[in-house]
Amino acid sequence: MAFSPKVKRTTKHGDGAQNLLRSQKDAYARLLNQHQNGKFRSYLQELATQQVEESMSTSVSRSVNVVSRRKKGNSESSYSVDSLSSQQSRQMADASICSYTDKTSYQVTCTEDQGIKPGMLEKHARMELHKAAAPKKVPSKPQHKRNEKDIKISSNLVGSEEGDSQQLSCSCGEEQAKDKSKKKRLKGNLAKKDEGECGPEVDVITGKSPNKNIKAPQTQASKESLLQNNKDKGTKSGRGSRKQLFEEYMRTEDVSAGLERGELIKGVLRINPKKYKEAFVPSPDGSADIFLDGIAARNRALNGDVVVVKVLPPEQWKAPDVIVEARYNEDDEVIGKMKNVCLHDKVDKCYNVMWYDVVIIFEQKHSRAASGFLKFLPNKNFAMFSPVDHRIPRVNVPLVDCPADFVSRPGDYENVLFICRITHWPADNNFAEGRLAKTLGQAGEIEPETEGIMTEYDVDFSEFSEEVLNCLPQDLPWSIPAHELSRRRDLRKECVFTIDPATARDLDDALSCKQLSDGNFEVGVHIADVSYFVEEGSVLDQIAGKRATSVYLVQKVIPMLPRLLCEELCSLNPLTDRLTFSVIWKLSPEGKILSEWFGRTVICSCIKMSYDHAQSMIEAPDKHFSAEELPPCSTNHRIHEIKEAILNLHNIAKQLRAQRFESGALQLNQLKLSFSLDKESSMPQGCYVYQYQDSNKLVEEFMLLANMAAAHQIYRTYPELAILRRHPPPQSKMVDDLQEFCDQMGLDIDLNSSRGLHRSLNENLGNDEYAAARREVLTHMCSRAMQMASYFCTGALKDENSFHHYALNVPLYTHFTSPIRRYVDVIVHLRLHVAKEVHKLASHCNDRKTASKRVQELSSELFFAVFVKECGPLDSEAMVMGVLDQSFDVLVLRYGVQKRIYCNSLEGLKAVHFRKVGKRPEMTLVWEQADPSKESTQQEISIFTLLNVQLKADGAPMKYSAVLKRPSALI
Repeated sequence: MAFSPKVKRTTKHGDGAQNLLRSQKDAYARLLNQHQNGKFRSYLQELATQQVEESMSTSVSRSVNVVSRRKKGNSESSYSVDSLSSQQSRQMADASICSYTDKTSYQVTCTEDQGIKPGMLEKHARMELHKAAAPKKVPSKPQHKRNEKDIKISSNLVGSEEGDSQQLSCSCGEEQAKDKSKKKRLKGNLAKKDEGECGPEVDVITGKSPNKNIKAPQTQASKESLLQNNKDKGTKSGRGSRKQLFEEYMRTEDVSAGLERGELIKGVLRINPKKYKEAFVPSPDGSADIFLDGIAARNRALNGDVVVVKVLPPEQWKAPDVIVEARYNEDDEVIGKMKNVCLHDKVDKCYNVMWYDVVIIFEQKHSRAASGFLKFLPNKNFAMFSPVDHRIPRVNVPLVDCPADFVSRPGDYENVLFICRITHWPADNNFAEGRLAKTLGQAGEIEPETEGIMTEYDVDFSEFSEEVLNCLPQDLPWSIPAHELSRRRDLRKECVFTIDPATARDLDDALSCKQLSDGNFEVGVHIADVSYFVEEGSVLDQIAGKRATSVYLVQKVIPMLPRLLCEELCSLNPLTDRLTFSVIWKLSPEGKILSEWFGRTVICSCIKMSYDHAQSMIEAPDKHFSAEELPPCSTNHRIHEIKEAILNLHNIAKQLRAQRFESGALQLNQLKLSFSLDKESSMPQGCYVYQYQDSNKLVEEFMLLANMAAAHQIYRTYPELAILRRHPPPQSKMVDDLQEFCDQMGLDIDLNSSRGLHRSLNENLGNDEYAAARREVLTHMCSRAMQMASYFCTGALKDENSFHHYALNVPLYTHFTSPIRRYVDVIVHLRLHVAKEVHKLASHCNDRKTASKRVQELSSELFFAVFVKECGPLDSEAMVMGVLDQSFDVLVLRYGVQKRIYCNSLEGLKAVHFRKVGKRPEMTLVWEQADPSKESTQQEISIFTLLNVQLKADGAPMKYSAVLKRPSALI
């Protein structure tokens, strides 16, 4: 689009004052557009008013008439800086933002990541205002370059309300004076933007003008010459087209060739949820992660997508802005303090980091669905959807998808959650395009929040269709056919029992143990035979394969199979005949396997035990338990017989566990939060850290033994078709860094092997009351270096060494013991015959297991946030896990949650002194005394420091914060 030529005018007496007023107003409005801080706005207004008054006092006071207007007749009213109210300023800024929505830069930055020092804002404000106060001159080319630099600085200071850092840049040309209403003034701004009357468009990624040929007019130019000039420039830099922000995807054949030559790398993209300008792809050798810097490098890929990346040429590498800390500013908005760690030309010396870009999304694993909020944009035919998860871009959604009264009453929907699905993300737009799928309800309420979580992670929580239900037995009550009984080993007279959580309804494993005449034991693990009911290739099989796993939320379970199977026909309920798949060993008292048998069986469980019931027997082996103390029990087996079986299993399990860890196994259990819920409302009434007891360990040992036995069995039978589970060793770079940190902390931690690490965590951290807390802190640190375990088909990996499971330290492992809730276990039972299908199913089960785990974690976080809101504030001891320059992370011991405490939010804190000794961070907090005559008190903060904290709800839905309680000496 051509730029309208400006009319040359003759400067009259008094125009100097008007120019000053206008330029002051331009600078002020531009700053308001960039900075929304209320105190900063007041400071600018006061400063601008003072400067205008000082300048006007030296000029001749007279009325200022309009002497220039554009040929198209557009005009705007003039106003003085001191007449610009705070509300008008905000409206002007909002109007500018709205008019530039479709051209803004989506630079996703967490509120904990990026920010500005307070002094920078004031300095920048003074610089802008003094520049505006200077007399206007015809800019030369060097001056134009300096202006570009100023614009770049300005654009880098912009931050969004929610921390996404949706950087909006609007640089408008001179406004023409005419006394009209405020509404006309805003309308004129929008019209001028659309008609190309603004100055050169700023590229918010680079901070440069895309149209490098544009210069300030020195004389009046003809319309024809400007049209010709724009025509010569082409569409690349013209106002009629948008700059391409993302690279076009590489052709599929080029990607295949690049992967084969080793020039490209394929992997799963992980976006840091706290610093989501940062993303990572695992390196093929497992040594360290590949780093992708910024939104453009991700090239529209979302978290979890399988991407192909290329390394950039060294001349395109740059020094990363390493985020040191996040802190609060005066308005309690989280801003980030960032520091350059080294010069650009020395980046390869400071960091051994190569820079990568995504060249294609190989497979879209992210659901492209998100929960979030709608924002109304004036004069637009679409609304802005802002996802709760800031790793997902903002989305333009058509107004026709919005509620009918959204345009007239947008305020009614400020706290309403919606589901949006991304349909397209153009290469020339930082905003995606999408459609609203559903209105969830009020943010902060459990059910809408839960549905949003499940939708985003693509959890199918719909009811099973009639077609699926028709695959189930129709004649109820169902009984085992006689011909099926004849083909199975009958164990119904054996003492078989289940041990599960008290609330469990899908009982998929049972145990048996009897002592033999030779002093050895016959031990059996009996697993529900789901494969009998799930016919391969049926609709039921397809839906189970798609769901791949049951999802356990705090308040409910989303089952993989219809409840008729999960809770009745397959569940090993007591006093009922059930079909099972069993592995039976002959074991010595020391746990040595003397013989092993696999096969299909039928059992009748004699009792449904909870972990607490089994634990009471382990803790009181000589106690006589009455029938009233236990659940209903079969009359064919005495309680004493059941207790003896449990005690024998416990003794063997202790032997197996000791041998396992002596052989090099590693266990990194982290604290798990459990809730007690109101039976009617399902609201949390209480919460506690789940206690892992000997009864849990008993069941775990025999499930592990069964899974390992099944892995060897199917690998022997189907060496190319077995589906196993592998766990790669931790990333060597992270292990080395952690080892150095532990050495400097004086911790005797051996990270050279899984065996050494397990021994260190359990033997070298003392035996006082806080040893468990220190172990939890170190366990969290060690877990960061660990890679995820995954399913695979043996035909897809040629090197048997890669089958190894690092944490268990065993060569072969699989999942066999939970077919009601895991489809992989069903595959193992069915023994599928096509390697390609097995590999594909293994990959799908990995995705669903990861999603299920994350949904379970988010459900727990949701309920705990509600609990804090309803029952808080909550006081607890906490142990420091990490120290940054203006904050520190703590493990809240009473509840097992991890929170970050920001020093700038602490009332009564006078100063913070941060230092590092090698890799060991330390901090000194200086507290003010209640009595001003007394000296300030200092508090030392370092890893493992014990503190008293308080958890309290924030204003935002589902948010709560941790606050450090002042030392008791100061209270």
